[in-house]
Amino acid sequence: MTTSAPGRTVPDLSFLLSHTAHVLTTRMTAAFAESGMTPRAFCVLAHAAQGEFTQIELAKLADLDKTTMVVTLDELEAAGYARRRPSAADRRARIVEVTAAGQRVVAAGYRIADRVHGEVLAALPPGQGEVLTGALAALASGFLAAPAECDRPVRRARRVAGQAAPAE
Repeated sequence: MTTSAPGRTVPDLSFLLSHTAHVLTTRMTAAFAESGMTPRAFCVLAHAAQGEFTQIELAKLADLDKTTMVVTLDELEAAGYARRRPSAADRRARIVEVTAAGQRVVAAGYRIADRVHGEVLAALPPGQGEVLTGALAALASGFLAAPAECDRPVRRARRVAGQAAPAE
């Protein structure tokens, strides 16, 4: 696998980040499938367990569109992991509560995510895991924190119901 074409002076970061993100997402999806969960459902539950959030707030936190959030919450409610209740502040909004069973799933999900992330970092030479995570965190909170404005905005890949989104 090449990371840059002849004559290029800078590695192809777009390919490197896109390819590794895709492969990591498939590894995470396979790992979560062992427990009957999806990374997307785990992501929503994990965020919901952190406080009192409306569906719209959770959709933003999990980087999901409203329709996908509703489908995900329907699945989580059917499984007994979450429930929606009216917001005291806005009767049109619904607060997502994580049930006791959902809390157990969140705890198991963190173990799964940590295991997969640990396997990936362990595949690097000593010391490079910290360098990688530090560099990615710096980019995600700095220079690459938000998309650039352009005449033809790049859309993210469409997520189909049942297809997993990246886990956090």
